[in-house]
Amino acid sequence: MLTSRTFLRRTRAGAVVKVVREHYLREDIPCGAAACRLCPPRPAGPGLGLEAQPSGAASSLCAAPHYLLPDTNLLLHQIDILEDPVIKNVIVLQTVLQEVRNRSAPVYKRIRDVIQNPEKHFYSFTNEHHRETYIVQEQGETSNDRNDRAIRVAVKWYNEHLKKIEDEEQIQVIFLTNDRTNKEKALEEGITAYTCEEYIKSLIANPELVDRLACVSDEGKEIESGKIIFPEHIPLSKLQQGIKSGIYLQGTYRASRDNYLEATVWIHGDAEENKEIIIQGLKHLNRAVHEDIVAVELLAKDEWVAPSSVVLQDDGQNEDDIENEEEKENILKTSVNKDMLRPTGKVVGIIKRNWRPFCGMLSKSQIKEARRHLFTPADRRIPRIRIETRQADTLEGQRIIVAIDGWPRNSRYPNGHFVKNLGSAGDKETETEVLLLEHDVPHQPFSQAVLSFLPKMPWSITEQDMRYREDLRHLYVCSVDPPGCTDIDDALHYREVENGNIEVGVHIADVSHFIRPGNALDEESAKRGTTVYLCEKRIDMVPELLSSNLCSLRSNVDRLAFSCIWEMNHKAEILKTRFTKSIINSKASLTYAEAQMRIDSATMNDDITTSLRGLNKLAKILKKKRIDNGALTLSSPEVRFHMDSETHDPIDLQTKELKETNSMVEEFMLLANVSVAQKIYDEFPEFALLRKHPAPPPSNYDILVKAAKSKNLEITTDSAKALAESLDKAESPEFPYLNTLLRILATRCMMQAVYFCSGMDNDFHHYGLASPIYTHFTSPIRRYADIIVHRLLAVAIEADNTYPELTDKHKLADICKNLNYRHKMAQYAQRASVAFHTQLFFKSKGVVNEDAYILFVRKNAVVVLIPKYGLEGTVFFEEKDKPTPRLEYNNEVPSLTVEDTTLHVFDKVKVNVMLDASNIQHQKIRMVLVEPKILGDDVPTTPSTEISSKNEPAKKKKK
Repeated sequence: MLTSRTFLRRTRAGAVVKVVREHYLREDIPCGAAACRLCPPRPAGPGLGLEAQPSGAASSLCAAPHYLLPDTNLLLHQIDILEDPVIKNVIVLQTVLQEVRNRSAPVYKRIRDVIQNPEKHFYSFTNEHHRETYIVQEQGETSNDRNDRAIRVAVKWYNEHLKKIEDEEQIQVIFLTNDRTNKEKALEEGITAYTCEEYIKSLIANPELVDRLACVSDEGKEIESGKIIFPEHIPLSKLQQGIKSGIYLQGTYRASRDNYLEATVWIHGDAEENKEIIIQGLKHLNRAVHEDIVAVELLAKDEWVAPSSVVLQDDGQNEDDIENEEEKENILKTSVNKDMLRPTGKVVGIIKRNWRPFCGMLSKSQIKEARRHLFTPADRRIPRIRIETRQADTLEGQRIIVAIDGWPRNSRYPNGHFVKNLGSAGDKETETEVLLLEHDVPHQPFSQAVLSFLPKMPWSITEQDMRYREDLRHLYVCSVDPPGCTDIDDALHYREVENGNIEVGVHIADVSHFIRPGNALDEESAKRGTTVYLCEKRIDMVPELLSSNLCSLRSNVDRLAFSCIWEMNHKAEILKTRFTKSIINSKASLTYAEAQMRIDSATMNDDITTSLRGLNKLAKILKKKRIDNGALTLSSPEVRFHMDSETHDPIDLQTKELKETNSMVEEFMLLANVSVAQKIYDEFPEFALLRKHPAPPPSNYDILVKAAKSKNLEITTDSAKALAESLDKAESPEFPYLNTLLRILATRCMMQAVYFCSGMDNDFHHYGLASPIYTHFTSPIRRYADIIVHRLLAVAIEADNTYPELTDKHKLADICKNLNYRHKMAQYAQRASVAFHTQLFFKSKGVVNEDAYILFVRKNAVVVLIPKYGLEGTVFFEEKDKPTPRLEYNNEVPSLTVEDTTLHVFDKVKVNVMLDASNIQHQKIRMVLVEPKILGDDVPTTPSTEISSKNEPAKKKKK
């Protein structure tokens, strides 16, 4: 049956046009109940529909078997409840699904996943196209009221329909809504309706579910005093007008890690002035949470403040102690130099909340039998959250997940609800899970939809695969990787050709052959963006069948590859470059140490060894050329843990030693990346995916220049070449480690390298590599950027077809944005993993005495590096409840005088290292200065420290 809606619309030119919308209604849409014989059978697909005899939690309100039907708001706010395994047999109406899709993409994705889960028996009913449940919007009726009525009509229809099923027990449909008016209307119409809270509290066997209820209405949750703490938020419509007219500025809110009463808002747009606005004080922060998009009003210049150097952690137990907050705010307002003042503002409204589920721990209320407790997130930038729970005793000492529901004006903290218990704090599995969740690393197992696009085993290369491919199986190809590496992306070959020149080939796994654009496997890889390497775990970007088997270029098996082949002379000058899809058979999978042993061996002269020697010789020439061009050789203390084979706890910790072969592989990977970058840019000047490394602003180098000056060395930073040369000259015969320290410091001055689309940018230069153009081509198993580059290159050499998204620069820019975010998060997750394993290592060690060097000098502390472990930490000279020593800080020299002892950058010191587990959530490494000894009896003997996890785990070679 066809129904149509007619309405009039005014065009931009002012003409009035008549629009007719056709809407098809059907009678053959099944109700989804397994016992129903009246409806046609359900089409095959994910999810199994509603059970004939609904299993699920027993309710004291409704003892008879029943299905549940929630309205839109309930689904939006109580998705945690609906995801719980206890809740089954739920009807999700098309009306509800469409509204959810428009209002929250994350909740929409979650409900789609639940509908597809066969164990949950959720059924999506297309009520808007069913002849008996479709309704027309009445005159004067809002679309919201029309949708509420459509939901009630569907509930009624279901109850009438299910009565016709001749079964012993009648199945009822219960309507769940938290909307008071909607519930009253439903009851008037004879529908059984409950609020979510009423229904959940009636589940006799599952009292723990009550904790997962989101507190949507603030009634009854208000602080008893009801005192208004925060100014009201301006409504969105007024904010948008204000932003347009320039009264307000829109930006991303970044809370401070060190001071909970301070934040920065990064303003969107290209305006040069007021890019960064400081917000100070509770009322000005006005309930914004880290990463929210907010509207800010600039304060008058006489109210501007300077960024505070005070460290303030919110550790108060009494949530209503506002006087105390005001005292703390006064600490911030210390007298400051006029030059230090920065644009300052206040948050007037929230444009978009970026709340996610937060990991952390329960701070149990001191009141006995209390239900209301504070939750302290692991991320110090997130405020504490008030939750209600009956299982506080069980949850104490556990890592839990909590979601924020809202933040009323009269509440010091936001309200939230308990979502999930992850396990005991300090437990290795639990802490790894927390680390992955907090860094937003997608780590759930690959879904069936994704796995369905993998090749069927046993897999072999077919005639079809050989089209557009060269057979290079006769070449002596080998791979060189870290020990235990199973995802081998790259292999090399070297041979002399008849004309006396050399042919060198870089062969990269042809991942894009297996991952086709736009399917579920491609979307999942794009979302993950990168493989994440933790200390003893790898979170793959692509399923294991590809990463460790079919795409991994293991020895003695045929594999598909994408090859970049150069003809060079003996001076490593490139004479010809060609790219081809190929098939290879690697003759050896070597570790760096094995390859090095072959190169150095006097007796081995087989083909592979001869090739390695040839490659190594060329690599040295290539490296010298790069460095002469101004490429930087920087340093970062990378550490490797040696694990106990039984407990998997770290038993030894040492810095990673790099061999000549590491550098050999790196040189050819860099060369391949540059060659491919040039090729795809020549073919697609508007949509090549490239990687750039911006030059740091000169001020970034201040710390390096001052530190070198203190040792009578000069560092020039006018260009990368000048920096590289002055670093090479900065040697001290009596202090050989000084050069490494300077290079570590120089690394800290650098900007982050980023992916970008060539059509959206005009600065392509890679500062660190001193290359005018660069991309990533050599690691498609572990980086999605490389897959896109492979696709572009394949189209450029006519080995594959293009597709619309590949030549859409806006789509590519979006991909780059996600990749940059995922890479940054993967880096932070790796550092956090090293920090956690370092804590485990020192837990069993007790107190360790080690040599260290001062890297930075602060006003009340020094940051030191212990070369033996590649470990960095801060020695503080102020401690709670202890007298503070006399401190004099000199910014020019960088030095700190503690009592009568002066400490300079790069001084060698001795420290005691131990684990401080007094705060179970934020365990930290403590370092105490042992030499030089600080004089004065009242000086604390155990200054505390916090580990900084700048050191990174042993990763795959950099390419």
